Amino acid sequence: MRNLDITTLRSFVAVADSGGVTRAAGFLHLTQSAVSMQLKRLEELLGLELLDRSGRGIALTASGEQLLGYARRMVAMNDEVIGRLTDKAYEGEIVLGVPHDVVYPAVPRVLQQFNAAFPRYRVNLLSSNTRALKEQFARGECDMIVTTEAERMPGSEELARKDLIWAGAIGGSAWRQRPLDLAFCRHCIFRPLALRALDNAGIDWNLAVDSDSDRTVEATVSADLAVQALLDGTLPPHLEKVDHGGDLPQLPQQFINFYGGSEARDEVHETLARLLRDAFAETHARPRLKVSA
Repeated sequence: MRNLDITTLRSFVAVADSGGVTRAAGFLHLTQSAVSMQLKRLEELLGLELLDRSGRGIALTASGEQLLGYARRMVAMNDEVIGRLTDKAYEGEIVLGVPHDVVYPAVPRVLQQFNAAFPRYRVNLLSSNTRALKEQFARGECDMIVTTEAERMPGSEELARKDLIWAGAIGGSAWRQRPLDLAFCRHCIFRPLALRALDNAGIDWNLAVDSDSDRTVEATVSADLAVQALLDGTLPPHLEKVDHGGDLPQLPQQFINFYGGSEARDEVHETLARLLRDAFAETHARPRLKVSA
């Protein structure tokens, strides 16, 4: 097993780029003899002649030309790894706000990918309702936020659109009861939309749970004591879409919006923004219409 040495490869690239050992030595802050020794060591390791020394200057042999491309990439990869792991520019924290109902399944994958790229950068994930997140973003307390809203808002970019649906316990019957028992958080942005739809449809309702806790709402609905409104594709495993056959009103489509991505100020923030865009585009892709032949 033979292993290439980055130092010798760096010297080889420097000689190829500068056209001679003397200039390469100056660029590398080494003596000419040290550079020559590294080139000789590299040739001995590979058992190949990399430099044609027969002329007045130094030229690459065919083997040297072939090695040069690999050497450039290996030196660049080495420098990138060292930079990512040691440069203070890659240390810090990004505050990301995401509503509870759209954290899964996209955000955990984003956090995992981002951590692999920038292990010394921390993403502080805040999970709250859209209204609170927008207030925090306006005060500068969040670097980026994802929201669920009825339309694309000024200053945001659309990540996806999703149907708002009625959700209940698996195999449950709470949706059949009248008045209809509902469970919502106090500041849930879907709450007024659901109540308005029920009022317009002439369906009596009762707010069975009015809480600040998403877990309380989920527990009540999963116990088949109430129903709630959620984005299609974001239901936890203990809930299911209510197949009401038209007995409940249709709910309006919602936008998943993104704030702060276009103002990404460096590679770190740009990477997180890109990962979020890709993850939500993939997870919440709109289904394609089937065209009959």
